[in-house]
Amino acid sequence: MTGGDATQRILVAGIGNIFLGDDGFGPEVLRHVGATDAGVQLTDYGIRGMHLAYDLLGEWDALVLVDAIPCRDTPGAVHVFEADHQSRTAAVGLDAHAMDPATVFASLNALGGAPPHTVVVGCEVADVEDRMGLSDVVAAAVPVAVRAVESVVAELLSRTPVREG
Repeated sequence: MTGGDATQRILVAGIGNIFLGDDGFGPEVLRHVGATDAGVQLTDYGIRGMHLAYDLLGEWDALVLVDAIPCRDTPGAVHVFEADHQSRTAAVGLDAHAMDPATVFASLNALGGAPPHTVVVGCEVADVEDRMGLSDVVAAAVPVAVRAVESVVAELLSRTPVREG
């Protein structure tokens, strides 16, 4: 993922609590993502949702969230989808300790900002018990998610309009 235009700005945010088992998926994936273009910033936000909301006040062309998602059918399954900013609620206030994407986007809204185009790379969890380390099935999904993040960033770079200045 190197060689892109530095004026394009993409934030890749790993989110999750490493002390809650599979919830630490986002930070773990970010540890394995390789070199990126100059305009791509990789940041492990952990559980610092307010920090992410403040950072999103900057000018970003796109956001890639890497996160654990609730298990629907298959623990360890990786899904890539666009975030739905239309359903975010303004009723959620500023919460410095909340780290789910809806709360981050509501906090950003409360701060007067608007989220950029957002793609989520998520993995269905097996468990979120009080422990460090991913379950075997979610750990096995990390390389799949790394490839997904790299693919999403490459796609975003290929279609993100270049800002002047």
